[in-house]
Amino acid sequence: MVAQVLPMEESAMLVSTAKSMSEAQRPFEKNGIHASSRLAKPTMAAIPEGWFAMGCESGRDDEKPMHRVWIDRFELAIYQVTRAEYGLFLGETRRLAPPFWDDPNFQEPQQAVVGPSWFDAVAFCEWLSTIAGRTYRLPTEAEWERAACGGVEGQLYSWGDTAPEKLPDYARRWKSGPEAVGRYAPNPYGLFNMGDNVHEWCADWYDAHYYERSAERNPGGPAEGSRRASRGGSWRHQIKASRCAARSSIPPEFKYADYGFRVARSEATAARTSP
Repeated sequence: MVAQVLPMEESAMLVSTAKSMSEAQRPFEKNGIHASSRLAKPTMAAIPEGWFAMGCESGRDDEKPMHRVWIDRFELAIYQVTRAEYGLFLGETRRLAPPFWDDPNFQEPQQAVVGPSWFDAVAFCEWLSTIAGRTYRLPTEAEWERAACGGVEGQLYSWGDTAPEKLPDYARRWKSGPEAVGRYAPNPYGLFNMGDNVHEWCADWYDAHYYERSAERNPGGPAEGSRRASRGGSWRHQIKASRCAARSSIPPEFKYADYGFRVARSEATAARTSP
């Protein structure tokens, strides 16, 4: 999902306005930007319905047991939500900016946005649904993992089994923050940064033992919990990219400088039935 390109003077005005208002200071004020005309609808990739092996027997304990899961067809944004897009959301809704909004390391408009809480990410999805006329949401853990695998069973990462340290330009990337989305090759489903750049919020509550009792079809996580699930790697970790099956979580109100999200959308037509 990449914001529609603004003329240079308008883009500069948006960034300048955003930089002048932090969460510690005051909510965003109306700035005359009409999001419905400025925000391009997110580019979505269709993730086909089907079975896949979720989890990893050689991974951490919370990735076990590996189990077979059916996921209905859905759509996932090919890009993580960017700072520019999130800025439009803040301007329209007067929601407080994330605590890192003024940090000089996070000012590039096409960087993945950092610092939204889980509640902020959900609010963005609700706002986007209103202006786009379609229902957007966060993906479930199972949907995210199926999409990250790109339809290839058994591979460790969204690009295959090559170690992250051997990726092109790995040593020069992510020095002080997330990079602009979509700079490097996508996975087989056409999704960029699946497993790197920022952790991505998921819809589910997190439970380290959930796989022991997970539903076989479209699992949505436990009914309650204290932490929300997230997936993907982080620009500030020692190892910057994450395996497809790797899980993470933090309390939903936390706002970290390496947390962002991407949006999902259920298929518009009636759900199909599996064989």
